Formats: sequence, structure tokens, C-alpha cells
Amino acid sequence: MSSLMTPRRTTSLALVLMSIAMLQGCSVCDNLQAVPASRVPDEFLGRGREEMQNISLSRLRQDQPDVYRLDAGDVLGVFIENVLGEEGSQPPVHFPEQGNLAPSLGFPIPIREDGTIDLPYVKAIPVKGLSLVEATDLIRDIYTKNEILQGDQSRIIVTLTRRREIQVTVIREEGGGAEGISKRGTGQIIEMPAFENDVLHALNLTGGLPGLDARNEIYVIKGSFEDGVERDQMIAAINSCKEVCECPEEILDGPKIVKIPLRFYSENVPAFDEKDIVLDEGDIVYIPARDQERFYTGGLLNGGENILPRDYDLDVVEAVALVGGTFASGGTGIGGVANGGIGGGGRGGGSGGSGSTGRNPSDLVVLRKLECGDLVPIRVNLNEALTNPSQRILVQPGDTLILRYTLEEELYNAAISVLGFNFLLNQIQGNSGGGGAIF
Repeated sequence: MSSLMTPRRTTSLALVLMSIAMLQGCSVCDNLQAVPASRVPDEFLGRGREEMQNISLSRLRQDQPDVYRLDAGDVLGVFIENVLGEEGSQPPVHFPEQGNLAPSLGFPIPIREDGTIDLPYVKAIPVKGLSLVEATDLIRDIYTKNEILQGDQSRIIVTLTRRREIQVTVIREEGGGAEGISKRGTGQIIEMPAFENDVLHALNLTGGLPGLDARNEIYVIKGSFEDGVERDQMIAAINSCKEVCECPEEILDGPKIVKIPLRFYSENVPAFDEKDIVLDEGDIVYIPARDQERFYTGGLLNGGENILPRDYDLDVVEAVALVGGTFASGGTGIGGVANGGIGGGGRGGGSGGSGSTGRNPSDLVVLRKLECGDLVPIRVNLNEALTNPSQRILVQPGDTLILRYTLEEELYNAAISVLGFNFLLNQIQGNSGGGGAIF
């Protein structure tokens, strides 16, 4: 063994290894000309999500009226002695399917599309917008004026048998949901009673507020088919814009589309009205997924894509830790060499802490995409970021995090590896009877 591994050959091998390590370390010399994080303008750093506040849930439901107001689609229970029902007879009793209605009396009379009801011996009676008491008085007055009944001597009963319902479609793109039912890419058609036909009730009937994998916003689409055609044409024209910086920053919501943000910054309070959250027949409630809110990793980090938190901030240090990266190693390498260790300076990065034989990478480059499509490389020193807030920039959607060694870290780890390698060769030569020091 000693004849094969002479000190001269071992020293030559060490020099070769050192040269390779220096060449590897010098690969950082042709890095992107990244801007230090402390010198990046604020408009490129993004704004924290933790500064946002939640919208009041009471803004998602409509105010309840003082009394129930009748309209087309309601079904009344009407009993008029000697007109709808024999004299001295008892009115029929109806137990409605809607659990929030009391049993009703009388014969079912629907309110027609024009807001009127049709009763025997008289013309159509308009009851739209009236309460049950007002409708009862109106029917009594009409029958009395037509001399069909004699004022207060007649027995007239008007009750509400079934409330009108509004049918809407709710499309939710986030995963999961109530009782384990997946809602990704699916929709539900729901029917809501009058004065409960609002956004909050629609969410409650379909699984509650948007999940963490959905955007913090809700769209109410009220347009017709032709409105949808016009909007598709408008979006297609915007997307085909060649000069990116001259294109609109975002697609504005038209008069038929209401955007309801669930979180907002204090200086930008949402300005939608109560009529915007009241749903009409055929409306669509749309909750989009937030699949595009991701950041990407590469270099010495495990390559892949990761979804950003929705309601709180994630800085670069937390992002590196989230994907399993290591930094701020406390090892000097001396203990590892003394124990015969070799590793730690490899391309995968050391684990840091006690027993580490090398330094972990600290050169983090964040590739940030601008609105015009350009990339701004931002350099972060992870070791400094632990104590310097200016280095701990927030990760934004579309960021790519690339972690690499600095030249100093490459050379240090290479030196530690060479020392460990020679230490092992020295032990091998000693065990085989060879003598002499390597260096």
C-alpha cells in the first residue's frame, strides 16, 4: 500500500482535488449580476399579506326586511268563506316543506309573473311588494267593493304556504370541502328562499368560506350569454397584446361581474353595495383556485414548485427552511477531520451544527418576474438574513429561489475534504507499516 500511495503521489492528488474544488468554486464567478436585497427598491419587494384585514362577513349577506314582502313565485294559502270554502267549514291546513315556515291555512294560490293572484269573481289582484296583512286587507276591500262580501262579517285568511326560491350556480375550484366531498372543477346548483339569496348563504350551502387553496375573492357573474361573448372577445384582445408593458395591468370587472375581495389593505376598502351580493335567478358564484401563487426552487435546493401561504407572509429564510435547505452552519470542520470524516463540503450542502465538516451554502439568488415579463435577480446572504431584516425579503408568486455556495465556502469545503482525505490515507499507510507525513 505504501508503494502505491507515496507522499508525493498523495500530495499531487491533493493538489488535483484542490484545483477541481477551486474550479467548482469559481463557477460562482459567472453568476447573474444580482442586486443585493438591501438595495432593491420597495416597489420590487412586494407587500406583506399580513397587513391585510378580513372583510366583515355581514357585508356578504343582505339585510332582512321588517316583514316578508310578496313577489312572483310565492304561494299563498287563501281561505275566503263562501268564495274559497263553504260557510262554517274549516280551512285546509298545509305543512310546508321549508322548515322555517309555520303551517299555513287555505287553498294554494300562486303569485304569477306579473305579481298578481287570480281569485274567483274578481279581476287579478296585484299583491307584489305587500305584506300578508296588507294583502289580506286588499282582498277584503276588493270583495267588499264588488258587493261579493259584507265587510268585516266575512272570514278571510291569507297565509304564506311556500316562499319563492332563487336558483343559482356555485362553482368552487378549490379542493376538499364539506364532508370530504371534492369541489375542484365541480359546481352545484342550489335553491335559496327569498331574502336568503345572498353570497353568504350560497357559501354556507356549498361548504363555507373559500379554502386555503382558493383565492381570497369571490366573483358574482350576473351577465347574459351575449355579455359572456363580449367579455371573451375583450379578454382575447388583451391577451393577444404584443407590447406587454402597454397592455392593461389587469382585466377590469365589467358591470355584469362583481368582484368581492375577502381580504384587503386598509387604504383600499371594497366598495361593493348590498345589491351586488344579492343573487338573482341564474346568477353564477365563482371561487377561483390559486394554483398560480407558487414559487420555485433550484440550485442546491430540492428542485420543484411550492404553493405560497394565502393569509400570511413567507420570507426567503422561511422558504429555504420549508423546502429542506440548510444554512448558517456552526461547524468548523476540525472535529470532522479529527474523527476521520470527509463529507460536508459536497454539492448537497452540509447539515450544519455539531459534527458538520463544512460550511453550508449562503448565496441565494431570487429571480423575480416583473409585470413586463423581465426578471430581476436579487441576491440574499442567508447568514446575514438571520439577523438583518433588510435581507429577509418576502417571497412573491412566480419567484425562483436558487441557492449556491460562495467562492469562499467552496474553497473552505474543498480544503476540509482534502484534509479529511489525506487523514484517511495517513491512517491507511500507518496501518500498513508505511511512514512519513503526507504534508
